[in-house]
Amino acid sequence: MSKLTSMTEAIARHVPDGSSVAMSLALEPLIPYAAGHEIIRQHKRDLTLIGPISDILFDQLIGAGCVRKITAAWVGNVSEGLAHCYRRAIEKGMPHPITVEDHSNYSIALALLAAGQGAPYFPTRSLLGSDIIRQNPTFRVTSDEEGAPLLLVPAVRPDVAIIQVQRSDKAGNAHVWGNLGICEEAFMAARDVILVAEEIVSHDVITSDPNRVLGPSFKVRAVVHEPWGAHPSPVHGYYNRDHAYFHDYHLRTRTPEGFQQWLEEWVMQLPDRAAYLEKLGHERQQALVVKEHRYAAPVDYGY
Repeated sequence: MSKLTSMTEAIARHVPDGSSVAMSLALEPLIPYAAGHEIIRQHKRDLTLIGPISDILFDQLIGAGCVRKITAAWVGNVSEGLAHCYRRAIEKGMPHPITVEDHSNYSIALALLAAGQGAPYFPTRSLLGSDIIRQNPTFRVTSDEEGAPLLLVPAVRPDVAIIQVQRSDKAGNAHVWGNLGICEEAFMAARDVILVAEEIVSHDVITSDPNRVLGPSFKVRAVVHEPWGAHPSPVHGYYNRDHAYFHDYHLRTRTPEGFQQWLEEWVMQLPDRAAYLEKLGHERQQALVVKEHRYAAPVDYGY
C-alpha cells in the first residue's frame, strides 16, 4: 500500500502539538530541514525534540516557539559554534522557557536502543563521574553483581521519528548509506516514522540490496518525496554541506529581530520546498551537487 504523501499532510497528521519528535539523527548529514520548516509553518507547539547533535534545525524550531523540551546531547551550529535562539531560550526565556534533559551522544543512542528493544533501561559505565548524571535525574546509578558502579540509561520512546533517507519505495522500505548516526535506533524506538526521501524508487530496487534497508515498513506512517529536503546539511551521493548558509544564519540570528527577519525570509514566506529551492537558486544548487561519485563495489546475494 502506498504511503506517499505531501510534507504538509505528513506533518499535520503525524506531529501533533505536545508530541516528542526524534530528528537530526545522523549528526551532520541527513538532517530533515524541510520537515522542520513545515513544522514551523504549521505553528506546532510544545514539542519535545530528541536527537544527538542537532546542528541549527533545533535552534530554528526553538526560535520559532515550537519547543517545550530538548532531550539531546548538544544544540548549536556545527560550523560556527553558538546556537543563538537556544541560548536566548535558556538564559532569558525567549520566546519562552524550555527545559533540557542532558545526554551524551552515546547515552541518547542507548536510550533509543533500549526503547527499540522494549527494555526500560540500558546499562553502561559511560558517564560515570561526569556532571551529566547530576544534570539529568532520569539516570539511575546502581552496581553490578560485583559491586562495581553501573549507570542505567532510561529508554526514550519518541512519538514520531522524522528520518531523511536517500531513497524509499512508496510503502516505506528505505535505503540509507553513509553516516547513519542513530537513525536505526530512532526508527525502532519511535511509535511512528515519517520518511523524507530524495528519491522514490521501485520495490525491486530496495529488495536488490536488503541489508541496506533502514527498518520495517510497517512502522512507517508517511513517505514524503522531497528532493533537497536536507539542505543545508549534506546527503551522501546527492549534495554537499552548504557552509555559507550556516555562516549567514549565525550572523543574522544574533538578535531576536535578526532571527525573525531570517525566519520570515527563509521559512514563513516560502510555502513549500519548491519555493525554497527557487529562492536558493539553480547556480547555488549546482555548486553543491556531488561532482565526484564514489560507488560501492557490487555485492552478490546469490546462494
